[in-house]
Amino acid sequence: MTYRILVCDDDPSIAEAIAIYLRAEGYDAVLAHDGIEALQICRMQDIHLIIMDIMMPKLDGVQATQRLRETRNVPIIMLSAKGEDIDKIQGLTAGADDYVTKPFSPPELMARVRSQLRRYTALGGLPREEEAQVYRTGALVIDDCAKTVSVDGEEIRVTPVEYGILCFLTKNAGQVFSIPQIYEAVWNEPSYRSENTVAVHIRRIREKIEINPKEPKYLKVVWGIGYKMEKIHEKQLD
Repeated sequence: MTYRILVCDDDPSIAEAIAIYLRAEGYDAVLAHDGIEALQICRMQDIHLIIMDIMMPKLDGVQATQRLRETRNVPIIMLSAKGEDIDKIQGLTAGADDYVTKPFSPPELMARVRSQLRRYTALGGLPREEEAQVYRTGALVIDDCAKTVSVDGEEIRVTPVEYGILCFLTKNAGQVFSIPQIYEAVWNEPSYRSENTVAVHIRRIREKIEINPKEPKYLKVVWGIGYKMEKIHEKQLD
């Protein structure tokens, strides 16, 4: 299978340079130069991953990501200007799975592309029978065979990264993990300045699974240490 990757950047030279590296890795690269064009391509073609610049005319990367997340769980890697942490946070909050800072190292970008595609394939594929597991805590259920998340019997739409975090924490319910431990377990790469990335994904997950995200029942912070999934037995349910 050849993965089709959409590269969206208003600088044609950057978009084409990324496309050259992608094609050298065996991927099919499609180019767009603003958010509106990116949305149009996603409606017409089967896209497996998107590399999206934040600052673009007509429709920026954050707005385009928000619209895509209404219907699509395709992995999105944001490109952000160096040092603009607020842009990174906005991109992750909108639904991006990862970000790379400009100017970036092509090998690093390709590594992140491979990592996101592995996760996306695992989410949509069928695991081996011996790996199929159902993890639950309270009314939160992770079906690792069907790759679904449900709360109180209602299926919740999550991105591949959100699924990875939920599955990791739920099957280890009751244990506390630091941000670097969560990042390395889910992203499968060394943790470096991962605090914002993990924190934003945790916030998005809470908004989806918690009745009151400000007073979470399931996904809790342990101040000064990290996060844990509360271990809730059936008799503890209201």
